[in-house]
Amino acid sequence: MFADYIEKANFQDTGFSYTLSLISGKYKMVILYCLMEFQVVRYNELKRYIRTISHKTLSAALKELERDGLIRRKEYPQIPPKVEYSLSEKGGSLMEILDQLCVWGEQHRPAE
Repeated sequence: MFADYIEKANFQDTGFSYTLSLISGKYKMVILYCLMEFQVVRYNELKRYIRTISHKTLSAALKELERDGLIRRKEYPQIPPKVEYSLSEKGGSLMEILDQLCVWGEQHRPAE
C-alpha cells in the first residue's frame, strides 16, 4: 500500500513527507513527548529533562514546533519573564503515533 501511495504522488507531496517535516530533527519528538507527559512545561524544565540539548537547539526547535502549530507558547507579563509550553490540539493528535513508536521500541529493543 505504501509503495502504491508513493507511486501516485511525488514523495514530497505525501502526507508521510509532511508529517516527517514537522517532527524531523534530533529533539522535536522528545520535546513533544515531554509535553505529553508533563502537560505544561517551562523552558528550563525542558532543558533539565533533555540534558543533552543545547540552549540554541532547544530554542530553535521550540520556535519551529510553535510555527508549525504543534505547541503553544504562553508568555506571562512579569519580571522575571515566565514562559510555558504545552501541546496544541494539533500536537496532541500526534501523541497516539508517538506512543506507538514507544511501544514498538519496547517490543523490539535488544535485551541488555
